[in-house]
Amino acid sequence: MNTPARLRWTPLAIVYLALGIVGLAATWTLNILAIVSGSDFVGEWATNGFATQSLQVDLLVLAVAFGVFLIVEARRIGMRHAWVFLPLAAITAAAFAIPLFLALRERKLAAQLPGTQFPEK
Repeated sequence: MNTPARLRWTPLAIVYLALGIVGLAATWTLNILAIVSGSDFVGEWATNGFATQSLQVDLLVLAVAFGVFLIVEARRIGMRHAWVFLPLAAITAAAFAIPLFLALRERKLAAQLPGTQFPEK
């Protein structure tokens, strides 16, 4: 009888998780500053000129591409409930949700591939 492989925190998974934590802290620090200062958060995005609008389009296309990748990859490797990362990115920050997905994806892959599992300490 086969026992399921344990999910392990590989070095790459830890890097992704750390990036997610940094992304969450950095974006929400700035969000809180914007809220406290009474900023017109969305309005400022649309009125800062072509350079800002270029960045917005760049990030929008990147977000859509990653959303497609997330769903396809999650299905391919058998990650359940991966759709949760899509609203999580909108509610918290993409800089948190994307690295978190990558960290959990790395753990799932490490559990599936015998050569990537690390011995218990």
